[in-house]
Amino acid sequence: MSFDDASAHGKQAVTVLGLGNMGSALAAALLDRGHEVTVWNRTPDKAQPLVARGARLAATPQEASASNQLIIACVLDYEALFGVLDPFAASLAGKTLVNLTSGSPEQGHEAAAWAEKHGVDYLDGGIMTTPPGVGTREVMFLYSGSPAVFATHRPTLEALGDPIHLGDDPGLASLYDSALLGLMWATFNGWLHGTALVGAEKIEAKAYTEVALRWLKTVSVFMDTYAAQIDAGDYPGDDATVDVQITTIDHLLHAAEARGVDNALPELLKASMLRAKAQGHGQDSYASVIEALRKPGGAS
Repeated sequence: MSFDDASAHGKQAVTVLGLGNMGSALAAALLDRGHEVTVWNRTPDKAQPLVARGARLAATPQEASASNQLIIACVLDYEALFGVLDPFAASLAGKTLVNLTSGSPEQGHEAAAWAEKHGVDYLDGGIMTTPPGVGTREVMFLYSGSPAVFATHRPTLEALGDPIHLGDDPGLASLYDSALLGLMWATFNGWLHGTALVGAEKIEAKAYTEVALRWLKTVSVFMDTYAAQIDAGDYPGDDATVDVQITTIDHLLHAAEARGVDNALPELLKASMLRAKAQGHGQDSYASVIEALRKPGGAS
């Protein structure tokens, strides 16, 4: 009997190619939700914990892919992806490939073109969590590509996390992934800088973070307001202007310098504000700094 047949639970059977930490987490989440799962990995030993839970181990990626209509790939990079699939690409016609391999928007377009050439339905994806978060509804999985393909497989993809379809452009998932990771790193570093600053006064990180998390909720309100301004291309300075922010960030710079805390991050932020001011946005809202980021070397 083919694993592509309906399982005893009425769940779609799935093939998972690649069993690194993330790929293993994907396969485990599918098993947890009652899906029959066929797995393949270049190093078969990594599959043993999943096999012990009911997964079927295929000897080759071709055998694994032949088993099911839906194939989820999560390998090292796009070079590895094509290296795995190219030798038997002709046999994949009519199947669906959900690619959760990290890459750039350009690579997403390349993979979509490859899939179209070989008659494969394709979704590109971005995983917005680390492996321990896979399988929980609180985390986002981003997808881009055919809305119809997404709608068909959404019930299965829900086993991995909250599936969000961004549009039919296959590069969007990778684009959002990169942008959101940038937001994460900037937030982490801002929090770490603040933690170092208050830590210089023997304040524990947990105590500071409790207040910081509440502050981030207020910041999210500012972001929502500023998003509308950016879309409109109009930055009314009726809350706090760039000029005011330049003055205020000097207080942070002085406090950190006095406590021996590295100031590279706030100096970078101030430099962006000063570029926005030089472009004529001194009396505009902080959202206008985006113009300095879009045109970092020139006037508006």
